Amino acid sequence: MKIVVLAGGYSPERDVSLSSGSLIANSLMRSGHRVLLVDAFLGMEIPEGVCPDSLFRKEGDGDYSYTIPEIAPDLEELKKASPNGSLVGKNVLRLCHGADIVFLALHGAMGENGQMQAILEAENIRFTGSTHVGCVLAMDKDITKKLLAAAGIPVAKGITLDLSKETLPADHPMPCVVKPCSCGSSVGISMVQSEEELQAALEEARKYENLILVEQTIPGREFSVGILDGKALPPIEIIPKQGFYDYKNKYQSGATEEICPAQLTDAQNARLAELAEKAAKVLRLGTYCRIDFILHRDEGDFYCLEANTLPGMTPNSLLPQEARAAGIDYDTLCQTIVDLAPPAGTV
Repeated sequence: MKIVVLAGGYSPERDVSLSSGSLIANSLMRSGHRVLLVDAFLGMEIPEGVCPDSLFRKEGDGDYSYTIPEIAPDLEELKKASPNGSLVGKNVLRLCHGADIVFLALHGAMGENGQMQAILEAENIRFTGSTHVGCVLAMDKDITKKLLAAAGIPVAKGITLDLSKETLPADHPMPCVVKPCSCGSSVGISMVQSEEELQAALEEARKYENLILVEQTIPGREFSVGILDGKALPPIEIIPKQGFYDYKNKYQSGATEEICPAQLTDAQNARLAELAEKAAKVLRLGTYCRIDFILHRDEGDFYCLEANTLPGMTPNSLLPQEARAAGIDYDTLCQTIVDLAPPAGTV
């Protein structure tokens, strides 16, 4: 097959995406496919007289690679590369039309909020992961919480406010977690222990958007559960060596201890799998995703934190670890995600 791996994009998580995309592309080449890694925002020049088909690489043509910096990208600087303001780069759709399938390795923004999925659906292009509907429901943390709560899945108490119009009420939870409503990879998130820390946390979140969640901190152990074809993979426990599971701890090697399979009782494993599978179904997520939880230290139940429509696939990513614990190696995982993608025009 000819496969475009779509990565990068205009998002705080573009570096994570480019790293994931490189690994995915290399894996798919090892599986015998011809692959082209494309930055969804920057696009790609196709010189006059060059056939786009010749740009696709096969195994032996050289691997793709990308190293994640320690800090999130400067989006204002990146914006200068698109003077017309388009979020879809030059020749992106042309190249996608020339492929048999698009493997979405995007994270955050239009890669996970449903915009790119809607474009591909409108263009009748086959792609991996969730439909635009599932992405819309899962990317907006406020909508996600309301749907999960209505389905009986425990979620943290808190409030959602628009900082362009509202101020935080005096009865807000404390200690609390402050987070942008629609960012992933823990971008813009702060753990707040006192009123003195609160304003700085709100300003940090506001760098990314005005719609902010302020949630009660849940004490306990953090877990993540991958979903593949509707079934839960073995859960992984996440233990940051310092602080919490923020952007740096997620993507810098050695910053976090990750235990997979997690050390849980049979009853806890069953409960976690039940909640994860239910959350994926409620949010109408596609053939693979990841659901994050905290096991409340005092109450003993799992609280759902958020859903990830396009989980990272970097060297430190959680989904590949969980798949490996289930006996699915990385190359098989990537191939399975391709195989599970519905035909174009069926969503």
